Amino acid sequence: MLPFQPLLHAAVFALAVLQALASDTFTAAVYEHAVILPDATDEPVSPDDALALMNKNMDVLEGAIKEAAQQGAHIIVTPEDGIYGWHFTRETIYPYLEDIPDPAVNWIPCTDPTRFTPAPVQERLSCMARNNSIYVVANIGDKKPCNSSDAGCPSDGRYQYNTDVVFDPEGKLVARYHKYNLFRRETQFNYPKEPEAVTFETPFGKFGIATCFDILFREPAVVLVSELQVDTVLFPTAWMNVLPFLTAVEFHSAWAMGMGVNLLSANTHNISLAMTGDGLFTPEGPAAYHYDSGTEEGCLLLAELSAHPRLSPTYPPAVNWSSFATSIKKFPGEKDTFLGAVRRDIFTFSELRHKAGNYTVCQGDLCCHLIYRMANKSKDEVYVLGAFDGLHGSLIKYHWQICTLLKCKSTDLNTCGQPVETAQTKFETFSLSGTFGTNYVFPEVLYSGVQLAPGEFEVLRDGRLKSKHGTSKPLVTVTLFGRLYEKDLPHPLRTAP
Repeated sequence: MLPFQPLLHAAVFALAVLQALASDTFTAAVYEHAVILPDATDEPVSPDDALALMNKNMDVLEGAIKEAAQQGAHIIVTPEDGIYGWHFTRETIYPYLEDIPDPAVNWIPCTDPTRFTPAPVQERLSCMARNNSIYVVANIGDKKPCNSSDAGCPSDGRYQYNTDVVFDPEGKLVARYHKYNLFRRETQFNYPKEPEAVTFETPFGKFGIATCFDILFREPAVVLVSELQVDTVLFPTAWMNVLPFLTAVEFHSAWAMGMGVNLLSANTHNISLAMTGDGLFTPEGPAAYHYDSGTEEGCLLLAELSAHPRLSPTYPPAVNWSSFATSIKKFPGEKDTFLGAVRRDIFTFSELRHKAGNYTVCQGDLCCHLIYRMANKSKDEVYVLGAFDGLHGSLIKYHWQICTLLKCKSTDLNTCGQPVETAQTKFETFSLSGTFGTNYVFPEVLYSGVQLAPGEFEVLRDGRLKSKHGTSKPLVTVTLFGRLYEKDLPHPLRTAP
């Protein structure tokens, strides 16, 4: 019976390909994983102990992968750090790393595990994909030896990379991506010398890969979409939610809409670190999303997505983000402003003192315009219009342009910009626009309880973010989040090749 097994896999894979080819859609899955973390240690654990911990996490991931496949998913994304966790030093993460070859070697670890150095994690992930006839996206660590002939070689003789891998439904390694934009605490990993724009073709579209902090920068995330024209971005992340603009579901949905692409975002789940929120996001809005700050449970999401969203009849038109805002005269309110901090960023704010009105607030080269009407004006809640045009970040500095309508934490104007999760005020209408100096603007609408507003707002061709009707829930923020990548400062930690 053994010779029959490869034929069976080939037949199942061929059937999956034919089914995908017959449709303009595919079923995608993401899994938000409550990672089983290793014990804190200053000394490296043994390779056997490291593998035992990783197998515990892969047991959970395998259950999610099987369930997704049984529900018809063609691809599943699992989170960054989902197999071994975080809070490592360079030395203590080493037992968890494997040497991940270039996918050009045409390797199925599940059926040929001894071809390269031992790689039990890659072998198991490959078998998960093969045994369930599904694309599996996972995040693991790669190690690459180097020596003194390489001027950039670390003193311990190896590079260590935060790495995404993709295995196809036969279990073959088809993609490997080394994270380019490391978060400041990821000192266990090296920066790649050059950004990698990794893509691969499937029967249901062209895919690219980015990881967590990457999404805030041009390379590789924007390059994948604008230059390489991928249909879908795979996005393993370990995202810590930061209100008011950077909760996972809020910003990832906005990025997919602003870039006009599918984004499959799989987050880790750790309430103590404000890690929750994943989803299947499209150019039209979220197909499915999940935010849970109350339990310690993981969550599997599935949705049917357009394989080629640019060809969809509902694909949003191109937007000139500054067209409306530059065509009108400034509304009143610019003189009656005050400064307030959103974390360390100093915004210019103007209080919305009436139930309805038109306001303009400016900072730097950015003027933000708002037309609004509240359904009810509560004495207990204060809303402001805010503008920010400048560099964000304490160490890695990158340029934001932001127009925002947001709720203040209290009626004290000094609290404007502080994190707020809940509200009571609904709006009958809002229309927000700005004189943006960039085409990369991401539209956010966040309701009370960190909930999105699918189908309740639209972006017009002239750059207005506009409600379609009254908000169904109380409003926390409406934001146009712009990025001027060309004004980012040189990265202080990335060494030149």
